[in-house]
Amino acid sequence: MADRSFLQADVLDLVRKLTTNEKISLLGAPNWWNTTPIPRLHIPSIRMSDGPNGVRGSSHFVASPAQCLPCATAMAATFDPEIINKVGGLLAAEAKCKSSVVLLAPTCNIQRSPLGGRAFESFSEDPHLSGTLAASYVNGLQAEGVSATIKHFVANDQEHERTAAESVVSDRALREVYLYPFMLAQKNAKPGAYMTSYGRLDGVHCSESRSLLQGILREEWKFTGLVVSDWYGTYGVDTALNAGLDLEMPGPPRWRTPVLVNHCLTAQKLSLSSLNERVANLLTFVQKQAKENPEVVYGDGIERTRDSPETREFCRQLAADSIVLLKNQENLLPLSSVNAKRLAIIGPNSLQAIISGGGSAALKPSYSVSPYDGVVSGAPEDVVITHEIGCYAHKYLPTLDSNLKTPSGEPGWICTFYNHDPQGNLTDPVASFKILDTRVKLVDFLPPGLTTDWSIKLTGQLTVEKTAPFELGLTVSGRAKLWVNGNLIIDNWTTQTPGDFFYGQGTIEEKAVIDLTAQVAVDILVEYTNTSPTKEEEEVSSQPALMLGVRLGGCEKIDADAAIESAVALAADCDAVLFVAGLTPEWESEGFDRPTLSLPGRQDEVISKIAAANPNTIVCVQAGSATSMPWIAEVRSVIQAWYLGNEVGNAIGDIIWGKVNPGGRLPLTFPVRIEDTPAYLNQRSEHGKIHYREDLFVGYKHYHARGVKPLFEFGFGLSYTTFSFSNLSVSEAKLEETGLGFTVSLTVENVGPVTGSEVAQVYVSYPDIGITTPVYQLKGFAKAKDVAAGASLKLDINLDKYALAFWDSTKDAWHAAPGAYGIHVGGSSEDFRLHGELKLTQGLTWKGL
Repeated sequence: MADRSFLQADVLDLVRKLTTNEKISLLGAPNWWNTTPIPRLHIPSIRMSDGPNGVRGSSHFVASPAQCLPCATAMAATFDPEIINKVGGLLAAEAKCKSSVVLLAPTCNIQRSPLGGRAFESFSEDPHLSGTLAASYVNGLQAEGVSATIKHFVANDQEHERTAAESVVSDRALREVYLYPFMLAQKNAKPGAYMTSYGRLDGVHCSESRSLLQGILREEWKFTGLVVSDWYGTYGVDTALNAGLDLEMPGPPRWRTPVLVNHCLTAQKLSLSSLNERVANLLTFVQKQAKENPEVVYGDGIERTRDSPETREFCRQLAADSIVLLKNQENLLPLSSVNAKRLAIIGPNSLQAIISGGGSAALKPSYSVSPYDGVVSGAPEDVVITHEIGCYAHKYLPTLDSNLKTPSGEPGWICTFYNHDPQGNLTDPVASFKILDTRVKLVDFLPPGLTTDWSIKLTGQLTVEKTAPFELGLTVSGRAKLWVNGNLIIDNWTTQTPGDFFYGQGTIEEKAVIDLTAQVAVDILVEYTNTSPTKEEEEVSSQPALMLGVRLGGCEKIDADAAIESAVALAADCDAVLFVAGLTPEWESEGFDRPTLSLPGRQDEVISKIAAANPNTIVCVQAGSATSMPWIAEVRSVIQAWYLGNEVGNAIGDIIWGKVNPGGRLPLTFPVRIEDTPAYLNQRSEHGKIHYREDLFVGYKHYHARGVKPLFEFGFGLSYTTFSFSNLSVSEAKLEETGLGFTVSLTVENVGPVTGSEVAQVYVSYPDIGITTPVYQLKGFAKAKDVAAGASLKLDINLDKYALAFWDSTKDAWHAAPGAYGIHVGGSSEDFRLHGELKLTQGLTWKGL
């Protein structure tokens, strides 16, 4: 049994016992996911894992399948802190199952623009909703002993030039919009760790900003935990250490090496006391996590997969609760055998289980249910369901995980590693692995024994279900070639074209078409190398790639026009059509922003043609943020399904067939066109700066101020029933120990035919004291859940001093001014049903939480 004396050790005593080089090693990491152990002093290593919508485990390469939950925008659409608290508890169990005690989540940056590549990872455009749900998430996670790592601190709201760009933002906007969710989470949940943003504020990288990490976070907010860099988000030695960045990730470190840190110490650019402070923070954090999870930290380190009927049911409920019904003309939904004896399911996302956006949020699911399968399994017995693809919408060809088998007939393919001899030839195999994914990422795992130059060979047998031309695609960060039955089909090795694969460090997808016969296997060989091109060969990038990997995709090569014609003909022959549209992890991902609001491919065209052929057309959109809907007037029903995790198909089926009454509400504004969005023309980096010119007017605040009508407003969502609000009362503002507080009370009544849920949203308007302020600001909300037809429920919504405050830049403090504040309660940011007033007779100024 491992020595556990570290659990009772005095941290400062350990700091005194450590050598300088041991201290330096603790402030970096040995690999991608673990902290550094010091066996001499019995200091263990603890493991981290990526979230925020699932716990992937410590290997991209040989992934441990996991439960994938709905993305953050989907979670926010529930407007339900209670269920998000349960999400945290579930993720804590998932983390421990992966031998991890630190989750790199939640993400609570702000959705400035729907085109942000990681918009799906963030909760909302609204800071109050974001911060409230982030606190619930953190509390649920940390109640089970797993530390949250709230990220990205701060203003990582777009991906363009994300490691270099400076977010140029006013003090008020920084405080009232971008820092606000982190502040609420710190006030109400105290995350164990913060992850710094890649970019800059005031010309300084966030991981090097003393005013941010020491001034705001530790001194003003009284944070006592660990500050960790984003992966490769450390840019120097002494500046980051002096600013308060405790841990550089990933490892092996690029900056925190004995040579560099000791040089800074001898040059007195860094003091030993600062080094000791960082080490004490790290050890205190590691000790806390080890005390709360000794069986995990001192366990076998094996990563396992959890699966149970209870977990599946919870994830199905969460996914269904997050779906937003946007349109339901003539009550087409829910479907039944009365109005849909024959149902056509069409669309590029119908047969795929699109469970998540891309990047660090992506994971290998333990199982998944496609929309087609979920709708079919939930349908009444007398409903006939047929299918057409209609069109493709992928950016990269779909992965071939389910089409490959090893030479011995097992699912997957074989990856074998080789070194290069002095002449560049392959040596005998170093190691061999069976892997289940055709996205082969080589960033967080390489087998022992590899030298500087190495290669892999990926071998398997590919089988397809239909005799047809088949298009294959090879994308790479490195160099690769594809052979089929011994014939070279794709060369993405000799000459390469730069693309956005693997966070912009790879190539475009090189493609080729071959004829395949149903159920006749062909031999697949992909050869990959990490070596650089020769002088005669074209380089993808002048920068060395940090992300190494290769991706094999493929699908039937279809005639696009013929596919549309077949889909329209099927639609005309059915009672109703469900078109499953949307994006994929290749369109919404860390590393790049979306180019347009439009649905990719010919989806908009196909939807319009299908709607013309069948008036009973339902569109289900899978996307982590807003998309344009030029066909909105042509279809009868629209549901926004986000990315819903493993249970995506079942959740969509539950809504379609009325087993669940939709209760989701939009956590962001859906614009008619991109030109209407607040950050339009200001999302990209220009000469290293991203100008936040919309200032305070993010999301619905912009639409109110400019008088711009959105496609669907923030907070909007329909139901299969109807609710009324009444009996508004606003208590007097009382000075409490933590500042001002008051309560907004109302009655919510279900005046419709079926049980359902409604969200009461409280918006505050400020008195005019000569300070520009958004007209309405969400400051409180509550969900009336599962209210039976004819029943009513009283809601009490407690608001605190921040509901009346703005950041006074002249005083460098929060200020609530005396005056009359409007209290507006409604079902969305444009549907105010009750109005009241709160009079504040005496102002309040404060700094800190």
